[in-house]
Amino acid sequence: MFHRKFLQFLISFLLAAVFSSPVFAQSSASSDESASTETTSESTKPAKPDKRLFGVLPNYRTVDASIPFSPLTPRQKLSIASHDSFDWPTFLLAGVMTFAMPGTEDKHFYGTGLEGFANRYIRTSADQIIGNMLSEGFMPVLLKQDPRYFRPGTGTFWSRLRSAITQIAVARDDSGRRTFNTSEFLGNAIAVSISNAYSPNLRSWSSSTEKLGLQIGTDTFSNVVKEFGPDIKQKLLHRHHKI
Repeated sequence: MFHRKFLQFLISFLLAAVFSSPVFAQSSASSDESASTETTSESTKPAKPDKRLFGVLPNYRTVDASIPFSPLTPRQKLSIASHDSFDWPTFLLAGVMTFAMPGTEDKHFYGTGLEGFANRYIRTSADQIIGNMLSEGFMPVLLKQDPRYFRPGTGTFWSRLRSAITQIAVARDDSGRRTFNTSEFLGNAIAVSISNAYSPNLRSWSSSTEKLGLQIGTDTFSNVVKEFGPDIKQKLLHRHHKI
């Protein structure tokens, strides 16, 4: 089933990145030294993150990690969550995520054909909006945590990948100190619980757990895209100018 394969892909990708990074760092030490001049010149100028990656993907939470930390007001946190929740590309993503929705094989829940897809799409959109508003807005306000992704933009590939992955579990509080990202996990857990009220396919423990894993896995993958998206754009533009 698509949603399980998608979840397995995310988990495999994240585990491979975490466990292979120390090995890669050792094996590539000499190559990093030989290319230190080139790496330094490029790494000192991180690409500026856009509000929309590639003009489509919402990117309102990303900030340059090298900038001195400044806490957000509750209004700013809710504004970030609102932009991520209601920006038009979010509804396109909901269409893709509809196919990964747990329980889509149970046709009697939602119907078939266009009607069945519309029923699932409405619920997936609601899941995204509620999850974003809770994990990026209301929970950070209540728990005094920062919902932003602090993009290093420099360093080795694996160090930046580790930063993107670990920021799902490690956030900053309003004083700038690192703490467990309770907002991410608790916010999405509450969202799944709310989803049970309008998604009959999620009323089993296994389906709810799978849904929570899918949401957190998607958020983790989103961090990776936020980290490397500006670099990809920069390389594509550089190649375009050369042609």
